[in-house]
Amino acid sequence: MIEKLSLTCDRLLSHRQLACCHTFCGIPLHGKDMLIYNNMDTEQKPLLLTGHHGEISAMTFGKGSSPVLLCSASADYIIVWDIELCQKRTQEGKIAAGTVIGTLLGEVSHLSFCFSDERVAVCSGVNIYILNSKRHEVISTLTGHLGILTSSEFCPWNTDILITTSEDRTFKVWDLKTEAVCYQSFVLSASPLLSMLVLEENRHLVTGSADGQVWCFSLPDDHKCQLVTKMDLQKMEKRYQMHQETVGHQAESAEQSTVDKVETSKPVLKMALCSLSPDTNTEQTKDNSCLCIGSSNGLYVVDLATSELLTALYFRDYPNLSITMAGSWSVSPGWDKSVMFLGSSLFTPCVVLLELNLQDLERMWTGSEGFSVFPSSPLLLESPLNAELKKKECNHPKKKGGLKDQPLVFHSKVKSSGYTSAPRRIMFSPKTNLQKNPSSKKANKNIDLLRDYPAESAAPTTPHVCLSIAYKPVCCLQYSGDGKHILCGLGDNSVLLYKSSVAGNPTVYTGHDKPVRSVSWSLNRQWWLSASEDQKLRIWTHSSPDPAIIMSESMFTKPIRSAQFYYLDKFLLFASGPSLYLYLYNVDTTHDDIKRYQQQSVVKLARCFVTTAGTDIAALSAVNDFFSYIVLVCGSDRTIQVFDMNEGRVAAELPDSHSRAIHCITQNKGSMFSTQALDSYNLFLTSAVTDGVKLWDLRTLRCVRRYENHLNRCHPCSAAISPCGKFIASGSEDSYAYVYDVRSSSYLHKLQRHSDTVLSVTFNPAMPELLTGTLDGKLRLFQSSSGVHLSRDTSAPTGMTRI
Repeated sequence: MIEKLSLTCDRLLSHRQLACCHTFCGIPLHGKDMLIYNNMDTEQKPLLLTGHHGEISAMTFGKGSSPVLLCSASADYIIVWDIELCQKRTQEGKIAAGTVIGTLLGEVSHLSFCFSDERVAVCSGVNIYILNSKRHEVISTLTGHLGILTSSEFCPWNTDILITTSEDRTFKVWDLKTEAVCYQSFVLSASPLLSMLVLEENRHLVTGSADGQVWCFSLPDDHKCQLVTKMDLQKMEKRYQMHQETVGHQAESAEQSTVDKVETSKPVLKMALCSLSPDTNTEQTKDNSCLCIGSSNGLYVVDLATSELLTALYFRDYPNLSITMAGSWSVSPGWDKSVMFLGSSLFTPCVVLLELNLQDLERMWTGSEGFSVFPSSPLLLESPLNAELKKKECNHPKKKGGLKDQPLVFHSKVKSSGYTSAPRRIMFSPKTNLQKNPSSKKANKNIDLLRDYPAESAAPTTPHVCLSIAYKPVCCLQYSGDGKHILCGLGDNSVLLYKSSVAGNPTVYTGHDKPVRSVSWSLNRQWWLSASEDQKLRIWTHSSPDPAIIMSESMFTKPIRSAQFYYLDKFLLFASGPSLYLYLYNVDTTHDDIKRYQQQSVVKLARCFVTTAGTDIAALSAVNDFFSYIVLVCGSDRTIQVFDMNEGRVAAELPDSHSRAIHCITQNKGSMFSTQALDSYNLFLTSAVTDGVKLWDLRTLRCVRRYENHLNRCHPCSAAISPCGKFIASGSEDSYAYVYDVRSSSYLHKLQRHSDTVLSVTFNPAMPELLTGTLDGKLRLFQSSSGVHLSRDTSAPTGMTRI
């Protein structure tokens, strides 16, 4: 922060609305006069404006750049000044004059121009007066608040909408055409609302209170505002300080005074939107803005997309400043990525003009070196990924003396009783010489299934099928890579295999002794695995009801978490306790009549890794669709650890990534039917109880957006990214499934009410479909109203209800 101007006044201005724009700043002088300084050259003689008879209580600049208008208010007059015209009259030796647009409106607490500068909203007591900025005319008078008004703002995209905040702790949305209230909020806080900001880019409304609480609401066309996120400056500051101490960027000072350790209130005095342009943004997460909050002890820069504090600039850290505590703020974007802050001191008659350079902050935020899911170097010779399963380790029947063990059967006719003629059962032998001629209908199905994923389709929100499959929770869901089949891991210890249409009776696989928490398809779709709380992992094939591989509880001491195939099906990757296991395997589906009860398949431990703090692994994620060295691991200590499997070590660690332990992590893996920008594959989601869903960028190791409209207080509700990379689905405990736009923190759709908590969600990789599973064992399939659907059999089986 740079102090460009410091002015000592003759009285306190701590609770006055000051005026600041990108070129000028206005400061009251002697109560009823004003000084207008040029922000670019503060040494230039200021413009003196006189005309009020009462003490000036509020000032504001217009939204336009030419001409620059200033509105000032006192108990006697509301005056609008043309700054350029006033400067010209002063240079000619004349007295600068303004236009009186209102008289005797009482003690004015706040002024605001509309975006065309044609109207001015005047907050006086509990009344709002809408004035014409060019002549003396009261267009309308609005009354409805129970407390003194503190701020007002016009809607940028609809000039007939006005939003006001009050000491009654609510905000109202007004329709100026009908002079009626479109929406009134609930009581947000125990303290008065002080400031408010309307964001045109994502149509959000942000308001702050005297106790440091910040709320962000969506402002749709129907004016039914929905809460997007809530922030607490004090809690955000504590998390920021803990993070700084953890990464070692905060210098520890043994001589820190006791005053610095005292917690003070952090009123949200003023807010402004500032633009950033980090090079790491992708099209899905492009949001070049942050929220600058002026409080009593300094400035806070907050990322609205993630609700995280980016930096805190305290007055105590700048001993050369003329201000130690602020009473009021006025904020305006300046030139060349700078922000101008005009603030008044809380306890002394002093006003300062500060400049904040955002380029320095950008370098600080983007200075960390991140990673990429795509390999940038070849495999090392000692890399765990170079491990191979030798042929002699496979349990194929061994040859003895050049002969293979044979079952005790006769291979030639024996002339004895009962063998003089061919057995009668030969009449039932199947015909094997038939030529396969697939029907045109099936051929069309295969052609349709290989079409590209409709990237421009809407989110799947239309209910299509509702099916009751069990009375136990649907713990996990996963589509096969071609979108033809679905695996459902249930709380009744079984796994169901459905067709993608959820039609017909499923194939049931049993054998686990506890709920199945993880299922995963191989890339070639020839086999799939299931992992359960019984500390067992099983690999299955379509051709057999028995598992080809069983990894029993004797191999592990704790339940297996997030098991999956890895590195193009070369490895099995899963976690148990604090250990991350990498296993080689060979699935052998041949049958030996002599050793029929002996497992022919082979597994071999390639490497075992342990988390840095030795805490249990709650979830993990890795890409199997292409070669990638990166494995993401979430610990029960709320950390995210990035494993580099090429080097076999923890490459990075993100502490305190959530306020609770992460129960779900999933990467943007796309699908074989869709194409995304390469940088998009570096995005991944994490979900934690009571802390919403966060979207992270692997290249910067920073959270880029947060989603918390859904309800998640106790159950491990999962989240998923659509194959096109545009949508995020999340389960919720209010019996709804939520669909978010990746680029916005507010939800797009709240899907039809389910019968219970939505635990599992997954997208079809081949078409715009979303499948949800509930706590009471029901599946629900949603399709896109604008998407392309396959022509397939959707006849309802027993127990399925069509919607």
